[in-house]
Amino acid sequence: MRGSAQLGAGDAVKRYDVFHTDCPARDMVDHVTSRWGIWVLISLRSKDLRFYELRESIQGISEKMLAQTLRALVRDEVVWRAVEPTTPPQVTYGLTEFGRHISEPLVELFDRITRHLPPPGATGAG
Repeated sequence: MRGSAQLGAGDAVKRYDVFHTDCPARDMVDHVTSRWGIWVLISLRSKDLRFYELRESIQGISEKMLAQTLRALVRDEVVWRAVEPTTPPQVTYGLTEFGRHISEPLVELFDRITRHLPPPGATGAG
């Protein structure tokens, strides 16, 4: 018998087997929780941003990695993309309703982590 994650007692809906390598939910989790995916979602929580604004808001991300991350999140329908036909084209990104829904626990996780850390400038435990 193949095991699956128990995601909630009494769930009426059949869940994916998230431990199976072919599970489509697994790819989406990989994209959302990737090194840059989390920061893209958190950055887009407050407002829709253009590509360069996203790049500026996430320190350390290259244009290539931002483009790759956004492509995956758009494909997963977590982020939407709108292109204004100007020269040069202006591309804006924002969270879909689904993206807003799944980014809430990520923001909460980030908040819990930052509350646990010492204040900026304080020396760590040693």
